[in-house]
Amino acid sequence: MGIKGLTKLLADNAPKAMKENKFESYFGRKIAIDASMSIYQFLIVVGRIGTEMLTNEAGEVTSHLQGMFTRTIRLLEAGMKPVYVFDGKPPELKKQELAKRLTRRADATEDLSEAKETANKEDIEKFSKRTVKVTKQHNEDCKKLLRLMGVPVVEAPSEAEAQCASLCKAGKVYAVASEDMDSLTFGAPKFLRHLMDPSSKKIPVMEFDISKVLEDLQLSMDQFIDLCILSGCDYCESIRGIGGTTALKLIRQHGSIEMILENINKERYHIPDDWPYQEARRLFKEPLVITEDEQLNLKWSAPDEEGLVTFLVNENGFNIDRVTKAIEKIKAAKNKSSQGRLESFFKPTANPSVPIKRKETPQANAKESNKKTKATVAKKKK
Repeated sequence: MGIKGLTKLLADNAPKAMKENKFESYFGRKIAIDASMSIYQFLIVVGRIGTEMLTNEAGEVTSHLQGMFTRTIRLLEAGMKPVYVFDGKPPELKKQELAKRLTRRADATEDLSEAKETANKEDIEKFSKRTVKVTKQHNEDCKKLLRLMGVPVVEAPSEAEAQCASLCKAGKVYAVASEDMDSLTFGAPKFLRHLMDPSSKKIPVMEFDISKVLEDLQLSMDQFIDLCILSGCDYCESIRGIGGTTALKLIRQHGSIEMILENINKERYHIPDDWPYQEARRLFKEPLVITEDEQLNLKWSAPDEEGLVTFLVNENGFNIDRVTKAIEKIKAAKNKSSQGRLESFFKPTANPSVPIKRKETPQANAKESNKKTKATVAKKKK
């Protein structure tokens, strides 16, 4: 879910923090990508025949592989250096949200059966998407594919969004790409939406800058985290009756959740029993992440051509000609991305309108002092 209503809240209250960019403008950039979110998108929209997903001869779904392969090549051809981050063990606090998702999928499965009985195509498509779940096997398949492509994979100890944000804060990547807005709550300096959308949609990439978000909202990072918890996050319930706009107003007025709870009208707003907002806050501020370079191993390498053919063609029924052509694209893209961004070729030059200040040395100071002394003596003689 991410943070409920945060995109609209920022559009209304911090428009300067958001800007549209062309996909190609990220040439030369290292981007941390929330892998599970991308896989979920691929399972929903890639390679579907009606409500059915692409499968190999064994009947195993391959939509996620098709999506990951083609979209990653698109990133590489645009000169980007993607690093995919996969979820680890979810925090205890998230189990309630995961249970809700399981219930919603079960309900969608029942609704799908009814829609099929009535042959309602619109409902069939709608409910079939709601039953989609990213499995451990989907993740393992994509990890194997990416490593064969020469693209680095990071297995987060917990939340992928937190790990992505950590990479960005450490300057190891330029930005985080996901559709869940909680990457900002984890403190990602730059956050991208729609980077992984298909080119056919022609949707520009939306870039968010956390420093400008805080400036426009007139909040500290701690207050922004409290705002997100109040708006609705994956770790705890929100206060019934308080949405993003009201949450922003209350945070500006009182400064923190603690002060809001002291001053809020308890009859108007129902506060959840044993509300673990402090634990949720801690998860956003001090998430479990990997920081050591040896464990991250962010290295982009040449594709394993033989391994890709074996995995995609022999094991998953991909077309040999398409895979061969794709491998050539990966190899060509690797050479392209090594060129670097344009600004890295230019060094700052002196402004001709500003006098160059010479570096002062003891010798230079002594020489200047002698000149002044001689000038004073000459003036007295006159």
